[in-house]
Amino acid sequence: MTFEDPLVAGIDPSIPSVARMYDYYLGGKDNFASDRAAAEKMIELVPNIREVARANREFLGRAVRLLAESGIRQFLDIGAGLPTQRNVHQVAREVATDARVVYVDNDPIVLTHARALLADSTGTIVVQGDVTTPERILGDPAVLGHFDLSRPVAVLMVAILHFVPDDEKAAMIASRFRDSMAPGSYLVISHGYTGQIGGRTDRQVRALYNRTATGSVKPRDHAQIARYFEGMDLLEPGLVPVSAWRPASEPDVEIDLSRPTLIGGVARLPA
Repeated sequence: MTFEDPLVAGIDPSIPSVARMYDYYLGGKDNFASDRAAAEKMIELVPNIREVARANREFLGRAVRLLAESGIRQFLDIGAGLPTQRNVHQVAREVATDARVVYVDNDPIVLTHARALLADSTGTIVVQGDVTTPERILGDPAVLGHFDLSRPVAVLMVAILHFVPDDEKAAMIASRFRDSMAPGSYLVISHGYTGQIGGRTDRQVRALYNRTATGSVKPRDHAQIARYFEGMDLLEPGLVPVSAWRPASEPDVEIDLSRPTLIGGVARLPA
């Protein structure tokens, strides 16, 4: 399929998709004209959004590699988005060839592309699911058949919970996944953080994302995001801008929480 001819049932190419906008930020080509227009408007409002998207992708890769090196062999990637370079299964299997991955998304185009890409990839499956219904994901027969949830798992919710506008519901989602984990499991989260963006720009950003298929975006403050890791041990350096989380080449990256960005952390459920 091409992205000028929507061949996937149920897709309205005139409505922007957050997954396809993210693909555009990363320099991908799997997007429609509506996605590109919305993404360009977002770039006007938040000029560093492309830089933040790339940093978020690199954060995910560093976290997955660290967890694979720590012995994790099961990775549940919720809101996986469109396949790009160095996907979770590729990073994990650089360390452990027996790593098993479940990608979860609710976007029909994401599902179609991911299933095509991973058709010949053993140990990796793609399932339809929505972060707002954790019970359905955890009870999905495909997930239960692929994972042994009595053993440690890494749950990845990277740049997804800020699309849940209700604060208590977002916290409940994180809590439900934490409660399902075996001791020694890990939770990886990155989340939109407004910094000192200003009220007018914040309203414009929210209005823009209100017009996407997802329908909303809700950046949160540091304390709200830290709540998602309750009862877990945060790995150093804690909850920080994704670019400052164990950077590969800049160990002394300054932590600046004044700018709009994504902040992220990795936490372990103690035995």
